[in-house]
Amino acid sequence: MATILLLSACVTPPPQKSAPSLPVPVTVPVPAEVTSTAQSPVTAPVTTPPVAPPSAKPADYLRSASFSDLPGWTEDDLRQSWPAMLATCQALAKRIEWQEVCRLAAEVNTADEAMVRRYYESHFIPHQLRNLDGNLQGMATGYYEPLLRGARSRSGPYQTALYRVPEDLLSIEMNVLYPELKNMRLRGRVAGNKVVPYFSRAELVSKNLLIGKEFVWVDNPIDAFFLQVQGSGRVVLEPGGEIIRVAYADQNGHPYKSIGRYLVDRGELSLEQASMQGIKAWYLANPARQQELLNANPSFVFFKEEKILDPSKGPKGSLGVPLTPQRSIAVDPQFIPLGAPVFVSTTQPNSAIPLRRLVLAQDTGGAIRNPVRADFFWGFGDEAGELAGRMKQGLFMWVLLPRSLALPQN
Repeated sequence: MATILLLSACVTPPPQKSAPSLPVPVTVPVPAEVTSTAQSPVTAPVTTPPVAPPSAKPADYLRSASFSDLPGWTEDDLRQSWPAMLATCQALAKRIEWQEVCRLAAEVNTADEAMVRRYYESHFIPHQLRNLDGNLQGMATGYYEPLLRGARSRSGPYQTALYRVPEDLLSIEMNVLYPELKNMRLRGRVAGNKVVPYFSRAELVSKNLLIGKEFVWVDNPIDAFFLQVQGSGRVVLEPGGEIIRVAYADQNGHPYKSIGRYLVDRGELSLEQASMQGIKAWYLANPARQQELLNANPSFVFFKEEKILDPSKGPKGSLGVPLTPQRSIAVDPQFIPLGAPVFVSTTQPNSAIPLRRLVLAQDTGGAIRNPVRADFFWGFGDEAGELAGRMKQGLFMWVLLPRSLALPQN
């Protein structure tokens, strides 16, 4: 996104006005597994990467608004967003455009909800996001940090490996040659004197190309697959019970493809059944077709091991800071700058109960494309997984931009 967040002067918030009515977000029956840093940073094969049309300008997907336009803004306890806001400042405070806004954030009394609210309303102006076709409603999915069982060596039930990044995987930053392709990377490998696409999931598995890159073995192949979709997780190691974090390290460059969509297109599941839970049930009921299903997604994620210093904090997202449960989201960075506050209006998973709150754009994902699109980070463990796996909801979004970069008022 060409727009860069800059500090604005402290000014009085604009006069409040009655909020216009918006359609109630609804459940979107689209089979798309939860995705986040599993495909982060934004990746593409060696072929043409998916980017916003060169002609797309902020005015094409942003519409200036006021805080009174945000449904539920006054009901949200903004103190709950503050840990995520401070995490953003950990990553961006040294940037010139963030220095002052982060200095002022450090002076906020986090116990004073009114003071936190004044901070946001004094330094940012909300802009409603709309898709390039003009539609204001998009889709929210969810993701989480799972817990798997594993061991350092292959034995007993631990027969499925997690892999480190192979040495022959190339990662090419596109913006070095083409600044308009910011946030884009190509993955590939050298074959002779050419760079060609890296191996797909099916090739990596069928040709045993990752022997020697194993560092942890887990007891469930479908859980290992969904770990790649989530992008990171925790593994409790046997013997001894040590818990480690396995974090996203890199990806093979092939585009993410939904195995839920694969099953729906073949009549194996209905749209309503194509949740993470429904896909796992199909997998267990069809042992002869398990690898066929997994290979439907050519994308393959590699991991690295990290120690867990604070179990209450989530894994690091694309911004490089720990994610805050229920206050961090993954977005398309072509339209929303990483680190920006974003107000979302959606509903609880598979429900009409409103979910309206301020979150921080701190992650990206391979399936997170378009302006009005977000992946909601639910946190760690089974309960978070149940919520994430069922979340395919309608969504409205407002990104909070500083006044100096605000679009002209409508």
